Amino acid sequence: MNEQTKLPNDLDSFWMPFTSSRAFKANPRLIAGAEGCHYIGTDGKRRIDGTGGLWCCNAGHAHPKITEAIQRQAATLDFAHSFGQGHPIAFEAASRLVSMAPGFDQVFLTNSGSEAVDTALKIALAYHTARGEGTRRILVGRQKAYHGINFGGLSVGGIGLNKGQFGTLYPDAQHMRHTKLPENAFSRGQPETGADLADDLQGIVDTCGAHRVAAVIVEPVAGAGGVFPPPLGYLERLREICDAHGILLIFDEVITGFGRLGTAFGHQYFGVMPDLYTVAKGVTNATVPMGGVFARAGLRDAFLTGPEAMPDLFHGYTYSGHPLAAAACLATLDVYRDEGVFENAAAMAPAWEDMLHGLRDLPGVVDIRNAGLMGAIEFAPEGLPGDVARAAYAKLWDLGLIVRPIADSIAMSPPLTITEEIIGEIGGLIRKAVAG
Repeated sequence: MNEQTKLPNDLDSFWMPFTSSRAFKANPRLIAGAEGCHYIGTDGKRRIDGTGGLWCCNAGHAHPKITEAIQRQAATLDFAHSFGQGHPIAFEAASRLVSMAPGFDQVFLTNSGSEAVDTALKIALAYHTARGEGTRRILVGRQKAYHGINFGGLSVGGIGLNKGQFGTLYPDAQHMRHTKLPENAFSRGQPETGADLADDLQGIVDTCGAHRVAAVIVEPVAGAGGVFPPPLGYLERLREICDAHGILLIFDEVITGFGRLGTAFGHQYFGVMPDLYTVAKGVTNATVPMGGVFARAGLRDAFLTGPEAMPDLFHGYTYSGHPLAAAACLATLDVYRDEGVFENAAAMAPAWEDMLHGLRDLPGVVDIRNAGLMGAIEFAPEGLPGDVARAAYAKLWDLGLIVRPIADSIAMSPPLTITEEIIGEIGGLIRKAVAG
């Protein structure tokens, strides 16, 4: 072990996100390097990255073209802000992004998915105000949804544990029911039952009045809540209700964006166009933090009716369009295009689905869910909530596979460069861990 891979001090100075500091210090798991579809631990062991970083390293790790682009940009223009001034590479990145999304003509750049969600929610509120409908303040989310951890996203999110420490958040948030139904267990891809759950939005309209509802936000495939593909017809029904009542439909594509379902974006896969959608993670292959909000063609026009010298939107971040992030974005998009990364994801999806559902016979498995190169295996609960998934995660780490424990499920979202051989290895390691 060299100096760079030593365990740092007492592991106490870094207050880790979503982590039990006591449990981590008792059994630290540290990663020192990465290559392709694998991580390399401080113990020198190679482990398959079954989570693609955290739903984000779509082109695999340490891609030389992306690394070189970041290095070149750092030596040319390390930073310039975008408040009333600009730098060409941010505009180039934005142009490349919207060229991938017919029907959308602007992208507001942020630094993360959480910031992108809060930005989208603020755009929705400001949009209605600009059009003289400032009574539209209700933001609708869904149970089991994850929309980041900033105040807006946490308010519309639907994971109770994430909210419990923080008291009152956005006061005008409402929630639809989740789409996990017992009769849909072991569905391959989209479940057949549950489209009628979209009518929860109509119920909110009926109760509160359409004139008070600004937007509804959903993940095309609910990811961090446990991988829940939408029931057939569900997203289409949401679009119909929004159209009927002037409500903005926001898709959170932080996970489904950039090839996770085999298309550039999830809304293209499902054939349902939102009014706004958020991205992050795969936009730079997670090398430099970046996020964004895509706005459908013409939506920004509502903000251009005031004095010409006035900002369109009183919102932004110091690092919006950061030069290094923009360079990473452009290089990442080149890799996706030149190396057929999205096409590989589409080609590998059937093998991925077969591998997952081939584990149905394992002891304690009560559901398996999949969409594109996303998947989750749910176990019957034992002990405290989440104990069984955490135990599976620990066994798999030791065996050489990294997964994400979520409640009583283990979730996976490997790099989109994955091969059938690695898919087979993943299945074999899960079987070994669970079957003993």
